[in-house]
Amino acid sequence: MNRHLFTFAVILLASISYAQEPTIEDNSLGAQFDKLYRISSSYQAYKVIGKEKYLQLKQNVLDSLTTAQAKLSAKNNLLTLEKGNNQKNQELLQKTSLELQDSLQKEGVTSLFGLQVKKTSYNLSLWTFILALILTLLYFIFKFSSNNILSNKAKSDLKDLDFEYEQYRKKSIEKEQKLRRALQDEINKQRNS
Repeated sequence: MNRHLFTFAVILLASISYAQEPTIEDNSLGAQFDKLYRISSSYQAYKVIGKEKYLQLKQNVLDSLTTAQAKLSAKNNLLTLEKGNNQKNQELLQKTSLELQDSLQKEGVTSLFGLQVKKTSYNLSLWTFILALILTLLYFIFKFSSNNILSNKAKSDLKDLDFEYEQYRKKSIEKEQKLRRALQDEINKQRNS
């Protein structure tokens, strides 16, 4: 008997828990049509539907259509907006691609006296010009230093020559003075004699 009582209690609890589960009612249009068909009475080969139920179903169908049209309109507006955004993005992408391509071309090219020159050619000619200027500067420094040495030697030689000339002039003046004295002495001797 305990066994029967236990089985009965388990079945009772299972049915109570099953009864506690809420039933989810399907409110789709198809389910509403099915429900209306089931609860309608039959007359010969026809189904008889109550006016209230018909009007309720009609209202539900119209509400569903209105909601569907509103959703469709919203989605069409969103689609149009997205197409516009997509077109703007495509234009922006194309513009950016052109700017990138132009920048990449300009990156390898520089303007020199209004002419477009590759950067490698520009760098080569610039460094060649700088090297030529440096070599020219070194040449002029060398020439200046060698000419400076020559001019210093010439100045030194001129000083030596000036010194020798001054010595020669002094000796010549002394000789001339001696000769004049000697001549004067001779003249004086001859006058006195």
